[in-house]
Amino acid sequence: MAGHTDLCFRSAADLARAIAAREVSAAEVMEAHLARIAQVNPTLNAIVTLVPDDARRAAEAADDALARGEPVGPLHGLPVAHKDLTPTRGIRTTFGSPIFRDFVPPDDALIVERLRAAGAITIGKTNTPEFGAGSQTFNAVFGATRNPYDPTKTCGGSSGGAAVALATGMVPLADGSDLGGSLRNPAGFCNVVGFRPSPGRVPIWPSQAAWFPLGVQGPMARSVADAALMLSVIAGPDPRAPISLPEPGGTFRRPLDRDVAGTVVAWSRDLGGLPVDPRVTAVVETGRATLERLGCRVEDEEPDTTGAAEVFQAWRAWYFELCYGALLDDHRHEMKDTVVWNIEEGRRLAGPRLGEAMRAWTVLLDRVRRFLTRYEFLVLPVTQVPPFDVDRPYPTEIDGVPMATYLDWMRSCSDVSVLGLPAIAVPCGFTDDGLPAGIQIVGRQQDDLGVLQLAHAFEQATGAGRRRPPLGAPAG
Repeated sequence: MAGHTDLCFRSAADLARAIAAREVSAAEVMEAHLARIAQVNPTLNAIVTLVPDDARRAAEAADDALARGEPVGPLHGLPVAHKDLTPTRGIRTTFGSPIFRDFVPPDDALIVERLRAAGAITIGKTNTPEFGAGSQTFNAVFGATRNPYDPTKTCGGSSGGAAVALATGMVPLADGSDLGGSLRNPAGFCNVVGFRPSPGRVPIWPSQAAWFPLGVQGPMARSVADAALMLSVIAGPDPRAPISLPEPGGTFRRPLDRDVAGTVVAWSRDLGGLPVDPRVTAVVETGRATLERLGCRVEDEEPDTTGAAEVFQAWRAWYFELCYGALLDDHRHEMKDTVVWNIEEGRRLAGPRLGEAMRAWTVLLDRVRRFLTRYEFLVLPVTQVPPFDVDRPYPTEIDGVPMATYLDWMRSCSDVSVLGLPAIAVPCGFTDDGLPAGIQIVGRQQDDLGVLQLAHAFEQATGAGRRRPPLGAPAG
């Protein structure tokens, strides 16, 4: 289709407006995105299960509803992709595992229900590492997903397929999940936006640990405004999720424009001494100047996050054993070594260690709460390294510092996960060899809107997110 890339790189908000105004049909939008997938997905492997016939029928039904004058939702007619960890009724969901290679769930996850209720149309499933373990997207079912800015590099993870699909115009919106950085890490590696909302902001169902606050689901998009639009339909309370927050999702449909002059921001280069690749530091430092040009008062300061890594690793191990321990007993030979290790770490946990982790967690949360009475936001790098070779499972050292486990290289995200605060990855710029790097904005408890507002201001000031990947980039 001539000019299909023009539709594919329009914002989600603009596409939804144009469909609702009948300036373009949902069927045309769907065909454009299917053509885009056919163009770039064979190289990058972002969308691993595609449902084109169902998507076309749903797009035609969306146009028919408009022709009849029926009321429609804010995402009416928009193609959306769901992470392959997220159950989708009638559509294969593998969790990146050979054990579930042919699994078709009987029910939609709550986030899928809400997207469909808002008018979004499922186009397919995005690739993820096995059970979402690790910030590098590869698995034994579908293989690796490649970075659109350099296909020899990783796209990050675990929402890696979602980030690549967005960056290359295969979809305007995608969902993701985040335990240790899985919304933020791939966004940073692929020059898109990934928002980790406050725990409970987006209710999770089904769940094997309904009260567990470390894992969240959230939106990914090419802009902060589009991420907020998606959040507005997936946020809000639900009785199936006991930690869900009471505010309605519509809170996030208001304009994000805000005068941030005078806002006090804590600037951290390494979150208290984490090793960071100098190439990342060089890019992220330009973000400080941007915040200062916006009028923010930026100070070199960071909270004391002592104990965060130990808390994260203990509760992650507990969670992996809870979710996947029974599978290990019967399918060890079909599970990758890092998943096996994480489950076995969970089995080695004793009550006193979890008790100590909870005590340390409580003290940490109070320390950071006090810190954020002086600063409205904490800003730091999203990732400690730029995208690395796609054939490497994970970095084993950063700037000469060895990494003990497959989790240690992503502490700039996972330590923040433990804080229970909203955090967003926003494009900041590129290394000298053209690889993306992002900043991470962390806000006060449940100030999701404030985080989106500062991120929006930063995004508008830099324009870094408008730089498209060279693969199949739109003309001009």
